[in-house]
Amino acid sequence: MTQVHNVTPEVMESVGTPKILITDRIAPEGVQFLREQLPEACIDERLGLKPDELKAIIGNYMALLVRSETRVTSDILASATQLKVVGRAGVGVDNIDTEAAKRHGILVVNSPTGNSIAAAEHSIAMLLALARHIPTATASLRAGKWEKSRFVGVEVGNKVLGIIGLGKVGMAVAQRAQGLEMRVLAYSPSASHDLARKAGITMMSLEEVIQQADFITIHTALTSRTRDLLGERELRMMKPGARLINCARGGIIEEEALLKVLNEGHLAGVALDVFSQEPIRDNETLKQIIAHPAVITTPHLGASTAEAQVRVATDVAEQIVSVLRGDLSRSLQ
Repeated sequence: MTQVHNVTPEVMESVGTPKILITDRIAPEGVQFLREQLPEACIDERLGLKPDELKAIIGNYMALLVRSETRVTSDILASATQLKVVGRAGVGVDNIDTEAAKRHGILVVNSPTGNSIAAAEHSIAMLLALARHIPTATASLRAGKWEKSRFVGVEVGNKVLGIIGLGKVGMAVAQRAQGLEMRVLAYSPSASHDLARKAGITMMSLEEVIQQADFITIHTALTSRTRDLLGERELRMMKPGARLINCARGGIIEEEALLKVLNEGHLAGVALDVFSQEPIRDNETLKQIIAHPAVITTPHLGASTAEAQVRVATDVAEQIVSVLRGDLSRSLQ
């Protein structure tokens, strides 16, 4: 279901000729929807703006549409004198200062369900790639080697999958894992235990999930409570030879602790799609993690399917149109 944050009476007022700024690449179907529904609007696509460049022009716009690359800071929002709404084409809004938006009466909308299938499928793909050493075996074969004995894997059937965060993506992962005959445990403070039980998922404490799981996959938002949720203590609680997957947000796993545990050989493998710094430039810890032979990585591809990008772009475009027309009836919860 679409989420809307920071609703204020001011943003519900109808506007005249809106100016909309798009600073990250989104599916063209989203842009086309805006043009069809708001033919009078001025829609500027200015990709890759630096923070000072965005700050200099944001005061001219009533709507801002971003993905994850643009950081909408309090400094930028303070200059957004006409801004009514920030649309995030995706789930997480950790690149948007929502508290500052609230102070300035600016609505923040996102698309929490648009990429659930894509993210769940990517997580399962990473899980299977870990279990069967697919990336390293591919690299070995390309190097002219034939190392069958080196890449003996494990079956995932009858293994225990621990899910941290049982929202839309976590539940989709659980359903797919059950199709692979995995037993699913979950830790999620906000999830309904009754719904989990009906879905065949056993709810436990974080420590119980960590200690019992053969595979752990993370599907929780990055907040002040979840930052460094898995530190050295929690990583050492994992079974020797367990495997860890994170396709949620960087920063949930304490990366220095992860590198230490990897170097000690405690974990059989780690799959990461997200990092505390994206793109990775000057973070030596991350560079060492990526280079580790037990680690497989992708550059934040969880939501990167053609279908998901169309869904999130059109979903957020619809909400922006609704806000600029003063109609929030579809989105309000």
